[in-house]
Amino acid sequence: MKLAVALSERADIQRRLSELNDRLANNAKVQEGDSPAEDPKALLAEMDSLVSRMETLIVQINLTNSRTTADGSTMTGLLARRDCMKKRVAMLRGFLDCASSKVDRYSRAEIAVRSTVDVSELQKDVDRLSRELRELDEKIQGLNWTTELITD
Repeated sequence: MKLAVALSERADIQRRLSELNDRLANNAKVQEGDSPAEDPKALLAEMDSLVSRMETLIVQINLTNSRTTADGSTMTGLLARRDCMKKRVAMLRGFLDCASSKVDRYSRAEIAVRSTVDVSELQKDVDRLSRELRELDEKIQGLNWTTELITD
């Protein structure tokens, strides 16, 4: 099985567990004399099965990520770099939104408000980082589709 397939299965299990959580909550209590719409014991058994499969997948995915290398870095390192780049880009974009927003002055007597940074230079940096992030993400996606999942 390819790493990408395992990641897709894990995402599907997470979605199914979320739905199952709602179904369990909806069937946790009923009025006296009524029956639940679904058997809670069957739902709990399904939950146990899904959680067990997810645990197996997580171990295999993490093991595969720690042993897969590209450009002198493990997949784990690439994922950490991508997560940090996403955070950096998101924060810089938020800062740019604040720094580049106009403040209307209704008269010359009002205090002028100026940006504390060179917005165009910072925008160039954000554009460069965004491109690097996209390229890194493409590399990771490519590895996901070419790497066999380690199942030992």
